[in-house]
Amino acid sequence: MEIRYPAIAEERPRILVVEPNRTNLGVMARRLAEAGYRVTAADCGEAAIAELYRLSIDLVLAELNMPRMSGAELARAIRGEVQWNDIPVMLITGRSEPTSAVRAYEAGADDVILKPFHLEVLAARIERRIEWTRSVKRLKDDNAALDSRVIERAIQIGDLREELREVRAKAAR
Repeated sequence: MEIRYPAIAEERPRILVVEPNRTNLGVMARRLAEAGYRVTAADCGEAAIAELYRLSIDLVLAELNMPRMSGAELARAIRGEVQWNDIPVMLITGRSEPTSAVRAYEAGADDVILKPFHLEVLAARIERRIEWTRSVKRLKDDNAALDSRVIERAIQIGDLREELREVRAKAAR
């Protein structure tokens, strides 16, 4: 699968990859960069939170089982902050029992990916999630613009009603 993003790096989606194993982190970051993403790496949940404050992130891809702050705890922290609430969170796990996936979804994860996985499939899932998030943002922006126009029209109607009352009052005198 080939993902084609604009040549301008700032327009490509930025993924925050959180993986405590530095070798796995390097491999995943390199492969996702080769797939056309801007990649920011963190080796723990605390470092990921710092990166979220520092950069505009389009998607978080984190290991579910990490020391100190698990991927589920990271997802919960992200969902707890209004400015990050719309950032998709995908968690990776090597466990096949459903309780870890359920725990991840309950914490606010958008997707749970089971190891081993093919990078092409992961990239397709990432792309789909980013596109869905962008569509929701466009819808929210359109709704906000529509709300603004409705308010503007309501104010205009109120002003016209006031003018009409004044004209009727003058005519009645």
